[in-house]
Amino acid sequence: MVTRFRQMLTEAGVWTAHPAAFVLVACYGIAWFLFDRESLNWHGLAALATLSMTLVIQRAEHRDTQAIHAKLDELLKADKGARTEMREIDKQDAEAIERYRKKSHSQS
Repeated sequence: MVTRFRQMLTEAGVWTAHPAAFVLVACYGIAWFLFDRESLNWHGLAALATLSMTLVIQRAEHRDTQAIHAKLDELLKADKGARTEMREIDKQDAEAIERYRKKSHSQS
């Protein structure tokens, strides 16, 4: 149950980095303007701006992470001595990766 919840959180993070998330925020802002114009004041605009900036930051972080993973994957493919289990470690949840890293550091 906890593992599935962690997977869902990871998937939600990936989804918020998708360009469709920006469309959703724009639709939300338009719907807010159309249906409750009185409450769309400076505070509402600040909330929409904050949400948009959060998506921009999430998108940039996701792009950087994907680039790093691609580079590391290429290095692992090039190094014949690399352990093959490392290629799939990014499929694990964050806690499992941390446990693996701690175990790996204690062995060296």
